[in-house]
Formats: sequence, structure tokens, C-alpha cells
Amino acid sequence: MNGFVKEFTKGLWKEVPPFRLVLGLCPTLAVTKSAGNGFGMGVAVIFVLVLSNFFVSLLRNLIPAKVRIACFIVIAATLVVAAELLMQAYAYPLYQALGIFVPLIVVNCIILGRAEAFASKNNPLLSVADGLGMGMGYTVSLTVLGSLREVFGAGTLFGAHVMPAGFEPFGFMVEAPGAFVCLGLLLAVMNFLGKIDGGARPPAECRSCGACYRAGMGE
Repeated sequence: MNGFVKEFTKGLWKEVPPFRLVLGLCPTLAVTKSAGNGFGMGVAVIFVLVLSNFFVSLLRNLIPAKVRIACFIVIAATLVVAAELLMQAYAYPLYQALGIFVPLIVVNCIILGRAEAFASKNNPLLSVADGLGMGMGYTVSLTVLGSLREVFGAGTLFGAHVMPAGFEPFGFMVEAPGAFVCLGLLLAVMNFLGKIDGGARPPAECRSCGACYRAGMGE
């Protein structure tokens, strides 16, 4: 039980993907014009990440090492198609708002990174805990970023007006440059808090994965 809690909670703070591992930044920047879009993308990633971790872990002893990456991508792609169809059926406005970034979840480095670095080396229960924690951390990150951009860029939060009547929306915040600025400020805050917390680095198994190498954190 302690192992499950440890793997679940690490993704909520010490290894939260966009702010501590600096992974999955393309959809983080692209879909967070509003809090609702960020939350919706996060839920879709949770669905794919948890189930892909589970199936990769379940099949890890049956998948030949030489074709493991291709197999991981097939598993993730199948789950992304399922998520896309569910979104079209039950949340079509959100599906239209997220656009091409829904099918692109299959190439999100968080999905493949967790499959390679964790699920392929651990049992299904711990892999689900890892995927759920990372997915929830990712969802909270996108929702916070989307909330800041929506509040200052449109004066609303989840579509409801929250600013005073005389508030003049700062349109820059809902444009692409505003996303970079807002993300940079949040990264600075997280790095500052990380130093207070004693500094947090990805664990050894994560630092050795390809995703971390691309993020400049590999050993």
C-alpha cells in the first residue's frame, strides 16, 4: 500500500510533468486558452496514461525488447482512438475546441516516457498508480494555466464572469505569446518552491528515459 501511495503522489508535486519534468509542453501551451480546455485535455490524458501503463505492465514479459517501443505506441494509439470517439460522443464542443491535439496525445512524451521508464519495469498496480498520479498532476497544471489565461485574458473562469464590471480583458494572455509568458512565470514559481523544498529531480529510472534526455535532464 505504501508503494501505491508513493507512486501516486510523486506526480502531484515532485514530478508534476509540465512544471518539474518539463514534458508535454506542446498541448500545455496550445489548449490552455481556457480552464475548461485544460481540464478536458488533462482528463483525456489521464484516460490514456492510466490504461496504457496498465496494459504495458501487464504485457511487459510478453513483448520482445526489440519491438517494445512500437508495441507501446500501438497500445497508446488504440486508447487515444477510444478517447477521441468517447469525446466526440459525449463532449463534442470540447472535442472541437481541442482539435488536432486529441489524436496527438499518442505522441505526447509523457505517455511513452512513463511506459518505457516505469510501466515496462513494474507491476500493473504500481503502474496504474504512477499513471494516475502523473495524469492528475498534468490535469491540475493545465487547469491552473488555463484558469490564469482565461481570467486575465477574458475575465471569466470556466465560462463564468469573475472580474469586476469595469475590467478590461488583457487579450495578450489568450494568444500564443501569453501562453509562453504565463508558463514561464509558473515554471519560475515552481523552481523557487522546489529550491525551498530541497530541490526535486526525476528518479534514476526516469532520468534514463529518452523523454528526459530530450528535456535535458538525462544522466
